[in-house]
Amino acid sequence: MPNFYGKEFKSRLLIGSALYSSPAIMQSAIRASGANIVTVSLRREAAGGKTGDAFWSLIRELDVTVLPNTAGCRSVREAVTTAKLARELFATSWIKLEVIADNDTLQPDVVGLVEAADILIKDGFEVFPYCTEDLSVAMRLVDAGCKVVMPWAAPIGSAKGITNRDALKLLRDRLPDITLVVDAGLGAPSHAAQALELGYDAVLLNTAIAKAADPVAMAKAFRLGVEAGRTAHEAGLMEARDFASPPPLSSGHRSGMPYPDPFYPVVDSVAWVERLTKLWRRHHSAARQGARRRPGAADRERRAGGDQGHADQAGGE
Repeated sequence: MPNFYGKEFKSRLLIGSALYSSPAIMQSAIRASGANIVTVSLRREAAGGKTGDAFWSLIRELDVTVLPNTAGCRSVREAVTTAKLARELFATSWIKLEVIADNDTLQPDVVGLVEAADILIKDGFEVFPYCTEDLSVAMRLVDAGCKVVMPWAAPIGSAKGITNRDALKLLRDRLPDITLVVDAGLGAPSHAAQALELGYDAVLLNTAIAKAADPVAMAKAFRLGVEAGRTAHEAGLMEARDFASPPPLSSGHRSGMPYPDPFYPVVDSVAWVERLTKLWRRHHSAARQGARRRPGAADRERRAGGDQGHADQAGGE
């Protein structure tokens, strides 16, 4: 089970609460996903007034752990202030930290992110930083005190899936004791499975479910994708290869039949070809001899006619 700052959760799927066509669909999708942690944007929902109050009530009915985020913040000061407001509102020290640098790609401001994380951790927060897949940034966040790091797979809402697999794998290899969550850019359940296959502890997504034609069904699909990916990782995936690999040698090999080593069916062995030729000739010869011994249809008809003639002659006598 994934561990977030000393707390274990059953589900490895974290889900967002924005962009759904209705509150009822949001609730149903979150339930179908099996997620135990739901992210909420303080800035977005607080701006809704009475609508925001209704939103909080819906979230509470789900009986999930709320992870407030600083979505939309574009400076260190703004992110820190939003985090403190979220702590007061939700009575939690958890914060998903976002400091955005670019409006088009929503790419994180990694310099401001590290600075804000350092400030918040010193103030008692448990920070979930949204960052790029850059190893040096992740290590700086860990040095600042983050026990969870959340690199993106691709820009938020792009649905491209993992665009830099090697970088994400490097993060997993170099930070074995840190809880790693792929956050943003996942567009299909197969993308989530790939992240879990790499050994990531969890994934966080929103748009791929909220904007699906059937969000509830898609939430279930992502739940199954996450489960499949984690199961595959624990089972031990075979390494990719640039060449074929044959199955175990047959009993024919044990009995002395020549067998090309180590690959087939591309055979470069004269002995093997000769052996196959002899086997074919033997089989073909046996088939021909058997055909000679077996009477044909005409023979059977003549024999049947002769037997009938003898019977008629006997009857006449």
